[in-house]
Amino acid sequence: MLYIMRHGRTDWNVDYKVQGRTDIPLNEEGIQMAQKARGKIQKIPFDICYSSPLIRAKKTAEIVLEGTDCPIVEDERLMEMSFGICEGDSHIFRNPNHPLFKLFKDPVNYITVEGGESFDDVSNRCKSFLKEVIAPELAVDKNILIVAHGALNCCMIGQIRRTPLEHFWDNMTENCELVELGNRI
Repeated sequence: MLYIMRHGRTDWNVDYKVQGRTDIPLNEEGIQMAQKARGKIQKIPFDICYSSPLIRAKKTAEIVLEGTDCPIVEDERLMEMSFGICEGDSHIFRNPNHPLFKLFKDPVNYITVEGGESFDDVSNRCKSFLKEVIAPELAVDKNILIVAHGALNCCMIGQIRRTPLEHFWDNMTENCELVELGNRI
């Protein structure tokens, strides 16, 4: 069975700053969220966990799996979508002229910002990871946990559920929310 979780909260989440690839740690609330999530998922016997190498995801994985013998494997393909020169910008939803406004409000017409990734870039990473890593694990009935990020998780969930790009953000989850995605991709 495949499960996916978004990392715990960070100070940049609280301040509505776009994180992307910027390596921001969990704040105290994020640590507590992960500890609470551990209590909710402790009955699931995970065989393996795949995590983004960014500290907020990796630390979340370590906390939720504390006390288990489940290995955590980092994979670069699980890093958050890069938002390029706009990482660190805040309150972009208040500014329709901000280059990332369309990313969130009109993804079909989003134009990639300097240094950022397109939806196709992220989609290709997710497809590669799902095909090369997850499909073989599911084929032998493993319980798999993926701990990653908002946009990356939206993409992965969207690929599994076949969500069209215009509804990309419908797959957004809360910090430390666990989503069960089934045993087929």
